[in-house]
Amino acid sequence: MLIPKDAIIAVEKVRDYLLKPLEIDDKSGFLEIGGYTRENYQRLLQDIRKLLPGEGRFQMYTTFGDRFELDGIRQGPSGESLFVTTIWQCSPRGTWRFITLFPNTEAFYKEAMEI
Repeated sequence: MLIPKDAIIAVEKVRDYLLKPLEIDDKSGFLEIGGYTRENYQRLLQDIRKLLPGEGRFQMYTTFGDRFELDGIRQGPSGESLFVTTIWQCSPRGTWRFITLFPNTEAFYKEAMEI
């Protein structure tokens, strides 16, 4: 299913969750490799948005809507390319919302093997 360009990406999700160091399920260290920090959170917002529109792969049904995965490669402020999988949710009303992202290690290793 096509995830639209105007999907909602909450600032708080990026600045206060993805880029904030956490004891459990921390993603900030991975994103820091790409040069993303809480101080430049707007850049990560923009780079996530650049994945859209994109063809999402159905992941699961939830009470809040259907979830989809969308893979991508983002070159961060540091110049490093990060392989990511993003998760998006489409509510029963058809509203699309960004849920999270995580490293796509499978794509990273596949690329490394081709080099």
